[in-house]
This record gives sequence, structure tokens and C-alpha cells, in this order.
Amino acid sequence: MADDQRTPPLPQSIIEVTAFAPDARSDPHPKLEALRHNCPVMRDEVAKTWFLTRYADIRETVNDRSFVRHPLNSEEGSISRQLIEDDDNPRRTSILFLDDPDHARVRPPLAKAFYARIQKMKPQIEAIIDETINAAPASGRFDLMADIAVPIPVTVIARILGVDEHRLPDFRQWSEDIILSLNPVRTPQETERMECGSHALDAYFTELMEARRKVPGDDLITDMVQLQASGDAPLSDDELRINLGALLVGGNLTTTDLIGNGVWLFLTHPDQLAAFKADPALGAQAVEEVLRYEAPVSATSRIVEADKPVAGCPMKARQVIFCSLASANRDESSHIAFGGGPHICIGAPLARIEARRVFEKLFARYPDMRLPDQDLTWRALPFFRGLERLDVEV
Repeated sequence: MADDQRTPPLPQSIIEVTAFAPDARSDPHPKLEALRHNCPVMRDEVAKTWFLTRYADIRETVNDRSFVRHPLNSEEGSISRQLIEDDDNPRRTSILFLDDPDHARVRPPLAKAFYARIQKMKPQIEAIIDETINAAPASGRFDLMADIAVPIPVTVIARILGVDEHRLPDFRQWSEDIILSLNPVRTPQETERMECGSHALDAYFTELMEARRKVPGDDLITDMVQLQASGDAPLSDDELRINLGALLVGGNLTTTDLIGNGVWLFLTHPDQLAAFKADPALGAQAVEEVLRYEAPVSATSRIVEADKPVAGCPMKARQVIFCSLASANRDESSHIAFGGGPHICIGAPLARIEARRVFEKLFARYPDMRLPDQDLTWRALPFFRGLERLDVEV
């Protein structure tokens, strides 16, 4: 029988597969599949970037330590260079874009303290999740994003860091503002928002770091200023400030999207939801499948340090490579949603703990939850994937 489904036109630019294109915002996967099968290594001369879509190529690239990350290392006019074009201090960056030797100096003590704090606070993390879900409406229709997916991650990361939980709305807003730094084609108004949010968060952490030096608390900020004072965390105040801020931003936005994407997938795949309800021990596997099938972060980048072949194509020094995690995740049985190599997502263990507990608790409290008719709106931020609103009925 003839196949009536038409193959979408092959994308010619990276923008066509991001949230800037309305069809890709709703569903990027048909275009990504077309590229993966027909042009797995695409060159976009306008954005001055390469775009990889095959799992094997992306896995090899993100694990290759010869690549660098900081946008200052990229060629003029590239999509990565646009991230810092209007930045007053383009060299200032968190571990997200930091290169060695600084990355190897800054990340290990931060990661060690962060993971120890997560393990110590796991009962508190689970209690926050349970309390938030218990406080959601008992019946009727409500927005799962606003009542559950947004408040849980920001409250959890705030508790871990030790920041004032009365300021949670501010932290969420600052996070939404600062994440615009990862939008290479932001408007002047968005740049102003980004800068205001960044300055506000910097000022807040400056005060809090000083307060913890005087009166220690039971939190990550105290852990880090004490490690800094002892010499076990050789970070400057500014390095500590920007990376604590990055944990706050990264610790709530992407986990919010992981939760929202997961609930949406469960409710649109009733057979999978039934299997999970029958055996909640499948929670860990369910989280991995959500990460594979609809990851919150859809791309990561690397920069070629010296001329070399990549994915079978000759590439030149300073050229940018964008790796489609969303495509790679659909190409194999294993996902790469958290990236890889020395820049693998520092928040991965926390995101897994939160998502698993949310799914277990949510569907235990609301066994008959369903999706009412609605028009879904996905986030417009390029290289990210998440719902702005998700109405459910219970």
C-alpha cells in the first residue's frame, strides 16, 4: 500500500529546527529525522555552524576533550559568538562554557559538594515534592506547570543552596531572564532583561556569601565558602557567585520541563502509564525514557580547536558544531539528554531524583488524571523543549 505521508522538506538552516520555527516548536522530530537520514552533517553558512543529528557522531563529539566550549573561541559571525556580542564581560562564564584548565579547577569541588548535599538532603527533597503535590487541587482542572512543575524544582534548589524561600518568585523570574543568555538571537529588550536578572542575582549571592562567612548554615553556600576559605575549592568570589547562580538557574528551569514533558507523555501514552501504575518500581526507567523521548535540552555545542575531521567531514579551527540531542535520542536505544564528557550536566542526579519522585507521587494521588482538550504552547526558547502550560483534570 502506498505511503501517503510526505517527507518534510530538508531543513537548510539550524533555525528551521529550533523553537523559532512554529512547526518545529510544536514537533521538531520530523525535520530532525529528515536530516538524520539525508544530511546528518549539515553546514549552515548563515549561522556559521555545523549541525549533527546522528547519535554516534554526537556521542563521539561531546566526549572528545579536544573540543572547546567558550564562545570567544568561535569564529566571527557564528551563532555562538552572537551569545556574547553585547556582553560587557564576555570572558565571564559559569562551568557551562568554561574551558580547561579553569573548568578542571572549578567544577570538581563544586560537583563534589553539590552531590554530597543532594544525598544528605534527599529526605527533604522528597518532602518538598510530596507537600507540593498534596497542596495541588484535589479535583477539577488545573495547570500542572504552575501548581507542580514550576514550584518543585525552584523550591528544591533554593533549599539546597540555602537561599531565602520567601524570594522564590524572584528566583524564578531571574532564572527566566538569565536563561536568555543562551538565546543567540535575543532582542535588545531580552538582553536588557538578561542583564538586569544577572545583576540582581549576583548582588543577592554577594550578600548571602558574606552572611554565610559570618554565620554558617546547613547549605551548599556555606559548604562552598568554607571550602574556598580552606583552599579546597580554589575559586574566586566571582567564580563562586556565577556558578551558584548557574545552579539556581539550571536547577529549576530544565527540571520543570522534564516534569511537564513527562506528565504529558504519560497522559498521551496510556499503556505506558498503566504499566507504571502497576509497577511504580519502573520509575527510574520512566525518567530515562522521558529524557530520551522529549528531553528538556535539545542541543549542545562544541567548538573545533584545530583543523580536524568530525563525523567524516573536514572542519576548521574555530568552527562551531551544534549537536542535536533531540535527534540523537531518537536514533538509538540510549539517550544523551545530559550531554557528555567533562561538560555532562552537573544537575543530572538531582533532576532524576526529582522527576522520579514526582511521577510516583503524582499518579498515586491522581490515578484518574487525564488531559482535557487544549492547545499546547511550547517554550519559544531555542534549543530547549518544554510546555508553557499543561492543563489536567483530576
